[in-house]
Amino acid sequence: MHLGPFLAAAPAVTASFAGPRATALIGAVAVLAQVIVSMVRGSVTDLNHTFQIITLVLISVCVTVFAHLREVHEKELVQLRSVAEAAQQVVLRPLRERLGPLRVASVYLAAAAEARIGGDLYAAARTAGGTRLIIGDVRGKGLEAVGDAALVLGAFRASAHQEADLPSLAAYLERAVAPGLEGIRTPHPGAEPGPGSDGDAPAGSYADDPGESFITAALLDIPDSGRALSLVNCGHPPPLLLRGGRVIPLDVDQPAPPLGLVEFAATRLGAQSFPFEPGDILLLYTDGVLEARDERGVFYPLTERAAAWRGTGPRALLSYLRDDLLAHAPTGALGDDAAMVAVERLPPVI
Repeated sequence: MHLGPFLAAAPAVTASFAGPRATALIGAVAVLAQVIVSMVRGSVTDLNHTFQIITLVLISVCVTVFAHLREVHEKELVQLRSVAEAAQQVVLRPLRERLGPLRVASVYLAAAAEARIGGDLYAAARTAGGTRLIIGDVRGKGLEAVGDAALVLGAFRASAHQEADLPSLAAYLERAVAPGLEGIRTPHPGAEPGPGSDGDAPAGSYADDPGESFITAALLDIPDSGRALSLVNCGHPPPLLLRGGRVIPLDVDQPAPPLGLVEFAATRLGAQSFPFEPGDILLLYTDGVLEARDERGVFYPLTERAAAWRGTGPRALLSYLRDDLLAHAPTGALGDDAAMVAVERLPPVI
């Protein structure tokens, strides 16, 4: 029985888990073993043995090259992950656990395995009399979405302490981000960028539809004193209020269009108040949570799952929803980035 051809399995299997050096070493050992077998059974110059040796050498060289390419790709992924983590720390800063009388928790789930941040965004800022929060979702994916998210977050952090009310803050964000989005919509490489654009955005991305790029956002103002919150919703899914086992969607009567749309300038903005009492938990989320599907194509029932939760605290709520969301999606992979922020108003200290 001629078992020499089975020696090709040795370098092939090694290449699946080891680097190019180990693969080349095992390939050389396999070739040496084939030569010894040829000498024992007859002659190395025998036509059958010669072709077996040549074939084994070629296979060893090929799998060594593949192992090298795989190693290079793994190094690139490691660098990509480190860059993404650094970008997340700069763009999407982690929220503090305590913001005045509020206890806060957040979670971000990236759809791409190589990435840690996408177009979803959230931030919080302390003001003289309370806390302001934003959660939003940039239309699109990739580095352009990250850039738009950074633009919105930078404008929010710069103006949250200055604007007197939420409608003024929303109008400021629109004025800040609209020129940047206009620059991304540049239709031709030679066209002049819009006001405030750095001119580096790729041309022609949204040439066919000037309203193609936009940002949905929900802005909230939670005073330290009182039992209410103010909300301006710019085309974002309504926050959910968890109170005593019930889930109440905070639907505003007059929602504003998303940031970056032409219709935004003609919209009269108004903030709407909702009760937010001690012990209540406010759940903010992006549409990546609602659009997660199971194997049958059923969307994730966020309201029902949140109502079924019986724990305490915002961190426990998000841990429960994160595990349940990943279990709902096939193989634990989401079709879009998902972000969630939970805010609990603590009882006043006596």
